[in-house]
Amino acid sequence: MKISVVIPIFNEEGNIEEMYRRTSLAIQTISNEYEIIFVNDFSKDNSLPLIKKITLEDKHVQYISFSRNFGHQVAVCAGLDYAKGKAIVVIDGDLQDPPELIPQMYEKYKGGYKVVYAKRSARKGVSIFKNAAYKLFYRILNKLTTIKIPLDTGDFRLIDRVIIEHLKNMPERNKFIRGQIAWIGYKQTCVEYVRDPRLNGKTGYSFSKLMKLALDGITGFSDKPLKIASNMGLIVSLISFVFIVYALISYFVFKTPLHGWTSLMIGISFIGGVQLITLGIIGEYISRINNDVRKRPLYIIEESNTSTQTITK
Repeated sequence: MKISVVIPIFNEEGNIEEMYRRTSLAIQTISNEYEIIFVNDFSKDNSLPLIKKITLEDKHVQYISFSRNFGHQVAVCAGLDYAKGKAIVVIDGDLQDPPELIPQMYEKYKGGYKVVYAKRSARKGVSIFKNAAYKLFYRILNKLTTIKIPLDTGDFRLIDRVIIEHLKNMPERNKFIRGQIAWIGYKQTCVEYVRDPRLNGKTGYSFSKLMKLALDGITGFSDKPLKIASNMGLIVSLISFVFIVYALISYFVFKTPLHGWTSLMIGISFIGGVQLITLGIIGEYISRINNDVRKRPLYIIEESNTSTQTITK
């Protein structure tokens, strides 16, 4: 198999047929040895029946359907697990990322690059506030993490089979695939494009899901939040020590004891807030360690037309 395309799907009934058509046309300019893998992340609309209909009409199309919603990153992982191509493309099913870019990415791949990621030079149909928030997120992430994650990129990329084998050896449950691929290394390059607005439907990434993805990226590739928590504790301790010295000098030297509940409550609230923030940061790391230790399956497949008999991973 020359090339595989992995498409995670969640409530994309309005986009699936057009996504299939455009992706097929783009891939056929590269080779007739290809497969398209739709990964249904427990869609609640008509996505799965539409995918099944396509698989009956085109032998190049495979599908995997989860037993429940496991999340976008896990859906991508499942597609990568079952992809057979020497080169694998990951692209979302909402048509914001153009399949027509794949042949250009493949040309760069043939030049010796193991990873060719799509970099967004602009986003259509996104508010100024949201666009600024995205840009800020990627830059903060790069400041906090110990590896360089390409700015303004998502999971739309073409990767070599060797990258897949390395990803399979990374067992963490809280996936941040773009970070994992950056960590793996090898020669990487980009293709720039303007991201289109969503064709139909609503995005599956709510604010809470975006925040979880950000936390997975930070906790998976940086220990700086723990260092910040330690530094905050040190600073608060120094401030508290100075205040204690000041209170003792005022009482024993100047005979003017400190009065008032206001200063006391401010001090307690400040120290309590710092403690809660620190505990929260530590808790995020412990939670992810707990997820890995339990070793539950990353996903469960309810049905599929792939050749494998494995239903859990």
